[in-house]
Amino acid sequence: MSHHRSIGALASGCLALAVTFTPALATAQPNQTATQRLKDLQVLSITDFHGALETGGTVTVDGVRVPAGGAAYLATHLKQLRARQPRTVTFSTADNVGASPLISAAFHDEPTIEALNLLGVDASTIGNHEFDAGQSELLRLINGGCLPAGSAAGNRTSCPDGTFGGADFPFVVSNVFYADTDETILPPYTVINERGIKIGVIGAVLEQTPDIVTAAGVAGLEFTDEVTAINRASAELTARGVNTQFVLVHEGARPDTTAYTADCADGTTVSGPVIEIAEDIAPAVDLVMTGHSHQAWVCSIDDPAGQPRLVTQAMSSGRIITEHNLQYDPRTKDVVRASAHATNHLVTRDVAPDPRLQRHVDRYAALVQPIANRVIGTLTAPADRTPAPGFGDSPLGNLIADGQLADPTVVGTFGEPVIAFMNPGGIRADLDAGEVTYGEAFAVQPFSNYLVSLTLTGDQIYTLLAQQVTGANSPASGGYTKILQVSEGFTYTLGATGAIEGSVTLNGTPIDRSASYRIVTNNFLADGGDGFPVFSSGTDRYFGGVDIDAFAEHLATTSPVTPPASGRIVLG
Repeated sequence: MSHHRSIGALASGCLALAVTFTPALATAQPNQTATQRLKDLQVLSITDFHGALETGGTVTVDGVRVPAGGAAYLATHLKQLRARQPRTVTFSTADNVGASPLISAAFHDEPTIEALNLLGVDASTIGNHEFDAGQSELLRLINGGCLPAGSAAGNRTSCPDGTFGGADFPFVVSNVFYADTDETILPPYTVINERGIKIGVIGAVLEQTPDIVTAAGVAGLEFTDEVTAINRASAELTARGVNTQFVLVHEGARPDTTAYTADCADGTTVSGPVIEIAEDIAPAVDLVMTGHSHQAWVCSIDDPAGQPRLVTQAMSSGRIITEHNLQYDPRTKDVVRASAHATNHLVTRDVAPDPRLQRHVDRYAALVQPIANRVIGTLTAPADRTPAPGFGDSPLGNLIADGQLADPTVVGTFGEPVIAFMNPGGIRADLDAGEVTYGEAFAVQPFSNYLVSLTLTGDQIYTLLAQQVTGANSPASGGYTKILQVSEGFTYTLGATGAIEGSVTLNGTPIDRSASYRIVTNNFLADGGDGFPVFSSGTDRYFGGVDIDAFAEHLATTSPVTPPASGRIVLG
């Protein structure tokens, strides 16, 4: 049973980027003698790094987009922050890998694990993207070892030096089990001794991970309620005498949504499933660090005992470091929450890059150049993933869907597909006009999913279109609307609960609910991912090639390409 439910506003305080926040506690401040014995402890956190070795992109500050991130610059900022405190630890709240730029993905994200080692990460949990290539590959990245010969297929290779040592730090997760067992796939927690301070670090990933990754990636695993698993681990740590406890949970919240809302002290609102999770985590936990939603915020959320507790998130792609400043009481062996405060720091690129990290990045940048620089086609105009006002499809989404429909590898014994569906979350970058390189195309589709053709009835297609705005994708239940991008010739009008009856057409002919239609999509969606379970009911499955290869081939064979205009999906 999931603990997620609709709740009212929480009494919380949240502040945004580059500000310091200290929760106002109802408990008394420590006296002078107690203050003198307290030890300062700095906790640094990053999240959703996604292999962003060269740059994290930009952050908007006072209306201006500021370049941010990059592993070498992140290392410098971490070093500067650590210089402030002798006792310091650094954590990641996961999605370290997956959806990575080509510089990391071309080497199966081994460069990212090596970079995190150099960055001095002390522990990490796992996120949904750690399962993109399945549990075996996740464990290989943690434990080390090379993929077997032949892994270079699809412009990827493993161990360019012949060896890969894996992570130098522990990964923890308390709520992922081997199916039908009580055994977690990784330790539920670790204990770090930082200059005499014992810190219990508990990990968890969102319970809904199987809904947003491929079925093959999580086969044989069971994802359980986050709070139940965290609280079990917390009780074990308490029994071991470890009173200072932190949680790394890969679940998030973002501004201006509707479910699980926390009204913040400065008038802003942050909402999402992690708000409720944080409210229910055992009072023994002193700090909750989150991820997944790629936002930067610092909040105070009451624990079950009614005491405020810091809950934070550090954006994504190495653009933000959250610094938590805590005080530890050696007598109680616990953190004094009354003095806790946190600050989100922008990882600017106006500092000297760390030499070791820069050499690491430069090496892999050189190794990937022959692949990245190969021109595969040209565009006569920019291809953007943002739909025009009033439409649910985008020029880039249309272009990708058209390429999937044209891919010959998905034409098997069951017939040729007539409709393609592409999930918008799988489109990760825009394309400029002019020449398009493989590296640029890869940035658009970095997951290397397989294409799958299957058969749906017209009635199932109507159900599919309704699932874009209902069920797991209903904003009212805490989800996010996901409008699938579609191929040329398929059109409809989308209403509040699905496609308007009779508006769904293929090449001008209304879809017949009782007829069968051959469609193509990626294996993530075909397995019911992103809250589209009707895909998993499709019949006569036939696996084709990799999605990025279909996109690259479509650009190559149709260039120069004019991106298809929005208008296939009208928002009613």
